[in-house]
Amino acid sequence: MLRKYQISEGKLVENSEKDAAVLMYINPDDVERRYLIDALQLDEHTLNSALDPDEVGRVEFESAHTAVIIKRPKRYSSEDNFLLKISSVGLFLFADKLVIVMQEDAVLFDGKHFQRLRSLTDVLLKIVHRCIIHFEQHLHVIQQISDELEREINKAMANKDLLHMFNLEKSLVYYLKAISSNGKVIDRLKTNTTKFSFSTEDNEFLEDVIIENSQCFEEANTYSQVLSSMMDAWVSIVSNNLNILIKDLTIVMICIMVPTLIISIFSMNVQLPFPHEGTLVPFWIILALAILSIIIVIAVYKNRKR
Repeated sequence: MLRKYQISEGKLVENSEKDAAVLMYINPDDVERRYLIDALQLDEHTLNSALDPDEVGRVEFESAHTAVIIKRPKRYSSEDNFLLKISSVGLFLFADKLVIVMQEDAVLFDGKHFQRLRSLTDVLLKIVHRCIIHFEQHLHVIQQISDELEREINKAMANKDLLHMFNLEKSLVYYLKAISSNGKVIDRLKTNTTKFSFSTEDNEFLEDVIIENSQCFEEANTYSQVLSSMMDAWVSIVSNNLNILIKDLTIVMICIMVPTLIISIFSMNVQLPFPHEGTLVPFWIILALAILSIIIVIAVYKNRKR
């Protein structure tokens, strides 16, 4: 799917003109891919990288354009079970146009920064900044979800909640990798400002983007360490509860086995040491011994526990 935009009065306005300055291709089909490769001379490998969520971010300089691969959070689906994924965005900057290639539809042009656009390089930088802001928004959502899951786990430690928490921890690992990759892309943009012909405003905004990405990485790293510590603590709690349960079950088994042993001894087909003709005294004596053995086992267990 193709969307066309034009910069008008500092804003991106969608239109259908042939000479549109910004072309956004969303999951391009075979015909659109051939146009990008043959007509616009995009490298096929770089184009595929823009649609591959596992590709790392990078900047490549071609003869007629510059390719920038940036990472952004993927739209969440309930089928993912709290596993947040990453997608890629390809930005191909020409002298007279900016081509954007994405695997899925997403909102890239929202926010106050897109109300004061000056040039195509400004659009490129603000798309990079928007991806960073998107990561920060997802991090805040992750924090809220983890707090809710923590309350559920404290009530009843269900496997489902632990699995969701593990998926969040795994998501943060992916986010850290993507944010770090974006940091390298931004550093590459910073070291090649002359090739992009950045203005003074662009350079100042690029400095803000570098700071924003650094703060985003630190925030994601903090959340990741907190979740990792929490998961380790819960694993220790589960292991400790299991040990206590096994200990209690062992005591119960001993309380059953000792009286059984006493009753079994006196149930043998041998002469009992008690008078047993026409009286129930031996029965009550043996029953009392069985009960006494249970009391002794419980007393020993409680004394050792103290």
